[in-house]
Amino acid sequence: MGSVDFYITASGPTLEAAFKQAREDAAGEHGHGGYTGTIAEKHEVTLIHTVPLTEDDAMKHAYGLIDICDPRVDDKWGPAGALPIRADGESTWLLFGWASY
Repeated sequence: MGSVDFYITASGPTLEAAFKQAREDAAGEHGHGGYTGTIAEKHEVTLIHTVPLTEDDAMKHAYGLIDICDPRVDDKWGPAGALPIRADGESTWLLFGWASY
């Protein structure tokens, strides 16, 4: 099987809560059988850095990390990456990486 990159924003009181909800939502939409090519395939998340970015800057940074094969996010079986996004209200993150497909 192959892999595909994914990029999704998620909000929650903590990164872990947002990640868990994003996984559950993706599994509900794409199935629980594996190889969905979504964040549902991820079991852990790695915070890349703590300084919040605009959503556009976070996307550019995430694309760059994928393009250079950054080892923190370059494994379809490894963790998803997370970048904090500046947002009003609840904490928001860009979750991204490779997922089995």
